[in-house]
Amino acid sequence: MMDLHNIFNKKNNRNAYVIFTREPVAGATKTRLMPFYSAEKCAELHRCFLRDLAGEAKKVHADIIIAYTGSEPVFLRETFGSRAKYIAQRGNDLGQKMENAFADAFEMGYDRIILTGTDIPELKAKTVNAAYEMLDAYDIVLGPTEDGGYYLIGMSSLHHEAFDVKLYGVSTVFEETKASIMDSGLSVGIADEYSDIDEKEDIEGLMDRVRADRSVIGPDTGRFLKNNMTVSIIIPVYNESHNIGSMMDQLRPYKDDAEIIFVDGESTDGTVSQIGDEFRVICCEKGRGRQMNEGALASGGEVLFFLHCDSVIPEDFLSEIRACMMRKPYGCFGVKFDSHNLFMFTNRIISNHRALFRGLAFGDQGIFIDRKLFFDAGSFPELPVMEDYGFSRKMKSLGYRPVMTRRRILTSSRRYGKGTVSILKTEMLMWYLRMLYRHGADPGELIEMYGDIREKY
Repeated sequence: MMDLHNIFNKKNNRNAYVIFTREPVAGATKTRLMPFYSAEKCAELHRCFLRDLAGEAKKVHADIIIAYTGSEPVFLRETFGSRAKYIAQRGNDLGQKMENAFADAFEMGYDRIILTGTDIPELKAKTVNAAYEMLDAYDIVLGPTEDGGYYLIGMSSLHHEAFDVKLYGVSTVFEETKASIMDSGLSVGIADEYSDIDEKEDIEGLMDRVRADRSVIGPDTGRFLKNNMTVSIIIPVYNESHNIGSMMDQLRPYKDDAEIIFVDGESTDGTVSQIGDEFRVICCEKGRGRQMNEGALASGGEVLFFLHCDSVIPEDFLSEIRACMMRKPYGCFGVKFDSHNLFMFTNRIISNHRALFRGLAFGDQGIFIDRKLFFDAGSFPELPVMEDYGFSRKMKSLGYRPVMTRRRILTSSRRYGKGTVSILKTEMLMWYLRMLYRHGADPGELIEMYGDIREKY
């Protein structure tokens, strides 16, 4: 008989899910992410969080109450609809505001109340529903965040002790709140831990989790992360006066959507003067590995894209990079060559197979990589030759294999010379040099052997 009574009461409990937030206005929300994102982008990220949370909130077994601050909740009403209730936050600090929101919800006649913020894009309805279940066994439920705060608090009756914390926004909030509750003789249930998104490093951590499992975030947040991924394009150049104009023409339409850096290695043919003031140029000692590393250090993008000056990039290449970077932190383009020779077509197949199945990407394939991972991996080895091969082997040894784009990058075949004989001799030489490199040959000797094929950096 007791079990039936509990089931009856449980079904008739009135649950409220209080979403604690603000109207997403540029300059007033997610401000700790500036200047990584602009004020408007910070507001749009918050809007994405809210839209995805609204989708999850529909699956929560509770009425929705939006406790808002800031301007009138125009966007909030559009997002959560007329079925939600809207109350203004009131109080002098965060603790008072949360306590008052609970008091307002209990005054409305609700029996069990869960309150969460909106900075947890990975929060799912099942976590909130589980918190209601925990209230059958505990006085208060807390959901901790990785940084020492909490994103969720729930109770079946108002307990002031849960808000008796001297200072919010510090790494001890969760432990202090838990201690205050337990010191009062109340029991605490602990929900799943999540990471809130407040700073640039939080975005980086979220991206790592998204790459492991895209379903951890909702569709709006996913689109935002993809479309707003910052890319730095780094082009090492040395005596490229014949190619620099073509590369500038290709990159000009993307100046507002990417950071573009040319890194000159002491050119003597007027390459730098051709670039002029239109693009950013930095100069350093000649050496492609060194130049690319200097460009990376000077850049600010989340993704580093290393591009050869004699390449032709496919249309909408930034979208290709961003789509791949949502899957893995390291990738490259498939390659094709500007030659109809049968052996260059064979070389194309071998190069793409080597990247896809052996995990070795070469520089003429346009390597792109997560910024933090690039530096953690030690950057490019500053060798006179084989810097791309050495880097790819290092990445493979660390357990990373490149993801490949759908579209191909067109690369000059100038290093192979003209005619079948020259192409075959160059391919054999390249194979031989890589073998020598793997067996520890002096890179200085390798560059002497390699120097006859094309103009060196």
